[in-house]
Amino acid sequence: MSELIVVGDRVLIAPQEGETQTEAGLVLPASVAERQDVRIGRVEQVGPGYVMPNPDYTGEPWSTDRDSVRYLPLQAQPGDQAFFLKKEAVEIKFNGRDYLIIPHSAILALVRRQPEDLAGDIEQMDIEDLLR
Repeated sequence: MSELIVVGDRVLIAPQEGETQTEAGLVLPASVAERQDVRIGRVEQVGPGYVMPNPDYTGEPWSTDRDSVRYLPLQAQPGDQAFFLKKEAVEIKFNGRDYLIIPHSAILALVRRQPEDLAGDIEQMDIEDLLR
């Protein structure tokens, strides 16, 4: 099985498909949601980050630290919901699923669930839901 590796400051997004609902409760069909400049999706994977020069790099052949660069980590994390600019997205298909690859700078906002929210969701689950 092939592995998809996201490089640099790129983010792999699973786009939200189908109808969306506005704050006022209005349901927008998928065709309207596609025309919007801002899209929503789930962060699936992030690259290592922004490339920065390594101040410890000496370039000497006997040096143990041979990495001439370091990475500044990205703010997005897998599982976050991202609001991003559609025009920056590159569409790909991998293992039969549609994804978008965007630069981290195209993300406008992130929604991250807190651990206490997840614990509440688990308590509300029915045991039958877990067995499915």
